[in-house]
Amino acid sequence: MSRNKFPPKPRYDPDTGPVYLYGLHTVRAALDNPLREKRNLLVTPNALIRLSEDGTVVKMKYTETTPKELDRLLGADAVHQGVALEVEPVSRFGLNDLHEPKLIVILDQLTDPHNVGAILRTACAFGADAVITTARHSPRETGVMAKAASGALDLVPMIEVRNLGDAIEKLKERGLTVVGFDSEAPGPLRPRTDNVPMAIVLGAEGKGLRQRTRELCDEMVRLDMPGPIKSLNVSNAAAIALFAATAGRPAI
Repeated sequence: MSRNKFPPKPRYDPDTGPVYLYGLHTVRAALDNPLREKRNLLVTPNALIRLSEDGTVVKMKYTETTPKELDRLLGADAVHQGVALEVEPVSRFGLNDLHEPKLIVILDQLTDPHNVGAILRTACAFGADAVITTARHSPRETGVMAKAASGALDLVPMIEVRNLGDAIEKLKERGLTVVGFDSEAPGPLRPRTDNVPMAIVLGAEGKGLRQRTRELCDEMVRLDMPGPIKSLNVSNAAAIALFAATAGRPAI
């Protein structure tokens, strides 16, 4: 039997409609986040069992559903694993909410929700204190971003700033070294061997960092790649940057 050439489209517009998080890891993290306002849990009987396998307690009312109904709601491309949670967007933080940050990731107008979600996941894995995005030219929280983040959206504070330059200057005043990434930078990325607090700045694919952002960085570095491909997806570059920022640091 041939596959359906016309898979169901979502019933709602993820860019303007309610926020649905989906997938077991993503929904578990949202359920465990006391700061997350939850509205409605849609779950299949099998997924409800799987949700509680790691000790997650479903304390809210839920509606039993079927995989087909979730496909109709979310669209056929959503890998929902039998569960979707309607929520309010996660509470955003301010720079003043960060106490003695050691590692920050700054995104200069990244608009792809897949990349932002993947960077959130990597930032969480490497113990970053927060991810900073711009108020304009950054994606709205969606199930796509949350799925790519695999729960990190509810684990790593996201800070949205109106003026990225002002935010960078405030971080520098607080003792953070700001390192920007650019393929044309004069110096290569090298592992850090000190415990100086650091902010890593990544630009949008294609455009890279804006001129003002470059000027405010304490250092500009590049990723040296000896192979025939000389560029990486920004989320891959973020993983390498965070590894280099943390791998050589002495244990505290």
